[in-house]
Amino acid sequence: MASTGKLPSRKAAAIARGISYLALWLIMMPSARPTDLLVGAGAAIAATWLSLRTFPPATGCLHFVSMAALMPHFIWQSVRAGFDIARRVFDPRLPIQPGFVACPLGFPEGLARNTFATITSLIPGTVPCGEVDGVLTYHCLDLRNPVVQQLWAEERLMARALIAGRRHD
Repeated sequence: MASTGKLPSRKAAAIARGISYLALWLIMMPSARPTDLLVGAGAAIAATWLSLRTFPPATGCLHFVSMAALMPHFIWQSVRAGFDIARRVFDPRLPIQPGFVACPLGFPEGLARNTFATITSLIPGTVPCGEVDGVLTYHCLDLRNPVVQQLWAEERLMARALIAGRRHD
């Protein structure tokens, strides 16, 4: 299920986002000229303000170190998905039974659930395609596979890296 870690305060989120946006500016515009730094600081402040208005900390956050530790797993899933799809394309005799499955999750609406849906699109033969009453819907190539159980295993892995926000009940 979703992580029970503590969400950052609005001030901590603003500082982290502001530093991140300024760092991004410095990477894109590697200049130490005062006017460039001033424009970069202004852009970082504006981006921080806008991000806090459109995506408040209450919707969740990521633990980047934990997420980075999961990267080999995600890369492997992506490679596996590519080979699986290629195999099915080149050998049409392989049986498939396409359809939709509903997957209830412990992640509430917001960053955690959206990140989960994005990352699980790498699982071979599955694509998130909607949400009904808080339950994600996936299109899968073969309904005979344990798709929901596989998604729940992924949820347990990702719960360490995603701090879910508050539910909007």
